[in-house]
Amino acid sequence: MIRRKNMAHTLKLQANGLQEIRKMNPRLMSYNVEMTEVTGGTFWKAYTEGQIAGTEEFPKLDSFTNHTALAGLMQYYPPIDTKNEKLIKLAREFGPVWVRVSGTWATKTYYDFDGTGMPEGYNNHLRKEQWINLCNFVKTVGGKLKISVANCDGLHSHDEPWNPSQAKLIFDLSRELGCPIEAVEFVNEPNMLQNTGFPKDYTAADFRRDQDIFHKWVRENYPECTIIGPSDTDPNAMSVDADGNPHPWLQAIEMADYTKDTAGIAAALAYCSTGELMDGCEEKLDVFSYHYYNGVSERMAIMMPSAFTPFEGCMSEDYLGAAAHSARCFLSYRDKYATPGGEMWVTESGDAGGGGDTWASTYLDVLRTLNELGGFSALTKGVIFHNTLTASDYAYLARFVHDPRPNFFAVKLWLELMGTDVYAANEPIREGAHVYVQSYKPDPTKKCYLIINNSETETTTVEAANDGLIWVLNGKDGFKRATVMTLNGKDLVLGENWELPDLSGDPVAAGKVELAPMTCTFLVV
Repeated sequence: MIRRKNMAHTLKLQANGLQEIRKMNPRLMSYNVEMTEVTGGTFWKAYTEGQIAGTEEFPKLDSFTNHTALAGLMQYYPPIDTKNEKLIKLAREFGPVWVRVSGTWATKTYYDFDGTGMPEGYNNHLRKEQWINLCNFVKTVGGKLKISVANCDGLHSHDEPWNPSQAKLIFDLSRELGCPIEAVEFVNEPNMLQNTGFPKDYTAADFRRDQDIFHKWVRENYPECTIIGPSDTDPNAMSVDADGNPHPWLQAIEMADYTKDTAGIAAALAYCSTGELMDGCEEKLDVFSYHYYNGVSERMAIMMPSAFTPFEGCMSEDYLGAAAHSARCFLSYRDKYATPGGEMWVTESGDAGGGGDTWASTYLDVLRTLNELGGFSALTKGVIFHNTLTASDYAYLARFVHDPRPNFFAVKLWLELMGTDVYAANEPIREGAHVYVQSYKPDPTKKCYLIINNSETETTTVEAANDGLIWVLNGKDGFKRATVMTLNGKDLVLGENWELPDLSGDPVAAGKVELAPMTCTFLVV
């Protein structure tokens, strides 16, 4: 259901007297480098220019069991060059971050650090040089390393306990390289069990056994490493909030739909809830983690049609509100399985599972990205790992050429402007007025407002009590699916030697300021 009320708003922005609600982790904005990117492997085939622009319709699959058509959505990619100067330069622009190397591929990867080759039971192998280069990249960009480890038939059978023979190799090599693994999740998205690469006939009970073994092993041998988990995707957890109130968009993502809409594909997938994975575990998590996307992309719409939002719905309150709703739903899980009131990490996030929607690389997704950062910060401390840095259509940087997409510049501005002190905005979230406020990073005595006007027709008026600075983001020529974003009317594109454009704000006098439809505005007062 898409709810839309076209209303104009007038907002009064104050610099003083606001209630501080929390201090955020300075590494809030972090990202994934999928293990398949490090080793080389299959990933989603890129959309065409016409599909991105909306002039060419994405071909719809008639069935998720059409394996020929599905195979056509994927392709093999060689390993990314983590020594690439342009990639390193642009990644450094984000400042200190967490770098997560994980994904489904990681669950089935063999650490071939002695060059003997990959035994049976694994799908891919990681070579020593590749990991050395990855660790050097993490150090160079000022990152902290987070991973998940292998747990597949090659390591053990389901009726045998997990063992650390492989994990020890990657933990020790990382430490030796001066890039220790400072946070770890046991595996990636364990809800799907066998579909994620676990040993044949693996159950939730097997997972609980093995996760405890792994966590005890880490704490005994690498006590400086933070234990994160379970990094799951649990649609049932997000269908209602803590009070039992349904969310009109998320309640549609039921496991029953998997069976109904995919001609029985769900019957072939073992699925379990967060409670089945965690209840009864002896080892408590340091930080609770989950994965969140605003649904599925056109590529996966046949699998979960109710979870796909068409282009026309991506400005709606239901769609934009889904990220904050999921965070609220998982707060009780955090308090139960980790530290009550502590941090909560979204270790994989983006506009749509399945590599992103056709518009993921355009200005339109900036509204969702900035709204997710603002809404999450208003609810909890923690870290959000964007998927990915430079793979597929939802990445900050285009694959191979590493040109920045609109989301790159939007997040860069967030990091430059939004401090760690989070304040109550005193404005209810509604169409045309998604308002968030934090300290101004260069001068914490001032406040930086983020105002997202997601109305397609109505202007939002803000009244600033003081003179300040303003940064207004829009799609080039006002086009929502523009691949170039403007800042105060100027195109955001790289200069010579990959230099970033001028990201300075414009002076703005106290009084009324008109914010056009479909704009994102940072305003310092």
